[in-house]
Amino acid sequence: MVPINQLTTWLETRWATPAYSGWVLCGLAICFFGAATNTMAGWLYVLSGSIGALLIVGAVSPVRSLRQLEVSRLPIAPVNAGEELVITLELENPTQEAKTLLQIEDRLPFVLGKPQGTAIEGIPPHHRQKWVYTLPTQRRGVYRWHEINLRTGTPLGLFWCSRQQQVAAKAIVYPTVLPLKQCPIVDRIGQDDRLQLQSDYRALKATEGVTRTLRPYYYGDPMRMIHWRTSAKLGDFKIRELEVMAGSQDLVISLDSPSAWNPEIFEQAVIAAASLYFYAVQCQMNVKLWTAGTGIISGSQNILEILSAVEPEEPASHLLPFNLPLVLLTPNRSHLDHLSVNSRWIIFTDPEEHQPILTRHLNGFAINCEEPLKPQLEQFWGTCQS
Repeated sequence: MVPINQLTTWLETRWATPAYSGWVLCGLAICFFGAATNTMAGWLYVLSGSIGALLIVGAVSPVRSLRQLEVSRLPIAPVNAGEELVITLELENPTQEAKTLLQIEDRLPFVLGKPQGTAIEGIPPHHRQKWVYTLPTQRRGVYRWHEINLRTGTPLGLFWCSRQQQVAAKAIVYPTVLPLKQCPIVDRIGQDDRLQLQSDYRALKATEGVTRTLRPYYYGDPMRMIHWRTSAKLGDFKIRELEVMAGSQDLVISLDSPSAWNPEIFEQAVIAAASLYFYAVQCQMNVKLWTAGTGIISGSQNILEILSAVEPEEPASHLLPFNLPLVLLTPNRSHLDHLSVNSRWIIFTDPEEHQPILTRHLNGFAINCEEPLKPQLEQFWGTCQS
């Protein structure tokens, strides 16, 4: 049975393979031709010849119908995990003949679901036909596939012909971002940043002693910023540009991707990293993300794409920046002793492990992966000491 299936598949993808009705007519044509040979009856020759001509038309037409048919794919908009991907394919018929009775199948990667298909009644000459379908998502990731299968039995359904086209697709499913109302571990590390904002504000209100340069006056500039002595000398208003005081470093959300993770726990850590990042952005903090594969990166869209693709135990192309203020998400207790004084940590432990957390006066807490993540990020806070 397997060799027969392989033979029919090979015939269908390279030429055409008979359908059930095609095999029946082929058998009848052979029987009529054999009877005509024995009886020398002309009408039997006519019947066998007519069926043979019908079979030839049924075999050639599907091959011609798929020829020159072009398939393209519109860009797939990224979505968050749990939302639906909207996938749009466009079939173009550049020929002078209508293309009828088509089947199209989008061969998705198995992690996204089963192949999706539909039937198209016809595409007029020099026209395009769109096919739009939605696909539910459950897990973050960057998914790629490229195979489109076209199949037809037009016009008689006696033979099937299918052809594959390579149409690249890339779908990005972002990790879930929890809407945190508060996050003490970020709020505490962000106090230094707020001190910088206050110093910057004071610098902007100052009128002397912090001048960096002078520039021409523009409509709307405050009068208190005019440098009167220089303006009187030059005969034109000059405005002070003040020096901005820098008081703190960037906050870096660090996902310890090179370590060995339980796959389900790692997904929780990715969700936590995305949620902490956007909470810090909402608090107007200068926040970035670190992973072993990319190093320190910024920009919300870049970070979402990196978190969509990151995997545990990836090669450590970049080392952890222990000298920066970090919020380290890790399953590895050994990293905690290397953190700076201004850093915080969140450790994700396997529920089957029951080992105490040992560290030197560094602030952080452990996530219980058997409980909801959002309340733990909003409420739990503590200082663990050795």
